[in-house]
Amino acid sequence: MSAPLVGRLAVIGAGLIGSSIARAAREKGLAGTVVVADRDPAVRARVRELGFADVVADTAADAARDADIVIACVPVGASGAVAAEVGPALKPGAILSDVGSVKAAVVEMMAPHVPAHAQLVPAHPVAGTEFSGPDAGFASLFENRWCIVTPTADADPQAVAALEALWRGMGANVETMSPQHHDLVLAITSHVPHLIAYNIVGTAEHLEHTLTSEVIKFSAGGFRDFTRIAASDPTMWRDVFLYNREAVLEMLGRFTEDLSALQRAIRYGDGDALFEHFTRTRAIRRSIIEQGQETAAPDFGRRVIKDGAAG
Repeated sequence: MSAPLVGRLAVIGAGLIGSSIARAAREKGLAGTVVVADRDPAVRARVRELGFADVVADTAADAARDADIVIACVPVGASGAVAAEVGPALKPGAILSDVGSVKAAVVEMMAPHVPAHAQLVPAHPVAGTEFSGPDAGFASLFENRWCIVTPTADADPQAVAALEALWRGMGANVETMSPQHHDLVLAITSHVPHLIAYNIVGTAEHLEHTLTSEVIKFSAGGFRDFTRIAASDPTMWRDVFLYNREAVLEMLGRFTEDLSALQRAIRYGDGDALFEHFTRTRAIRRSIIEQGQETAAPDFGRRVIKDGAAG
């Protein structure tokens, strides 16, 4: 039997992503020891009950001590505090990473706390569900999903390769890009769509009571999918918009301009403009399907219930 990729893996934060990492590492034999820490005593107790960690540590520093790779699975705004706590505990050669949806701000917050004998290699697994907490995780969450690794310019190539190997071991497809480029790409592919979803669901909430009830009762696929997105963790998404504000505002400005053009086409009955726009955008959808980034399988964050239907 081959040796595990990581001797000791520490996961800080036992939410959806953190608990899925721990489960995947254990089930796939990627780490000799999986240590999980969470600041909430109730969550730590639940992790012990669920049994997906070899060790449950009371503090992030305790979890990081002697760990080869430490992954902070916390909201972006908490990244700096976690780095400050675990920094003094990192052993020589240790790798500190994260899973945040924003990268430039994470580097800015975490880098000052990483000692010279350790390495900061941020990453972002583009995977998730609308559920949260230690019960929500599952080992197949990352299979055939992208994980974007965003090393700093001075990162050790061996440390980057080690983190990439861990993510590939969990089934992810790995892409590398700069933190700044990541934030622009994710602003349009993830952050702005979430903002639109929150806004549309909020608009429905503000309608008069009778109309809101009917919207919920007769929800078709479009609105239903928006509600799934808008059910995501509010703390996480608050931090995403606060810490990636420049990229989000840039993409939101472009979106607003395009929306205004559609509004004009509808107002003036310009069917040709609408048809041309919808034809072009349908091609994008087909490209997503062709690249395997849409499926009903559970590894795309949708659980499969007993009758085989996707949840």
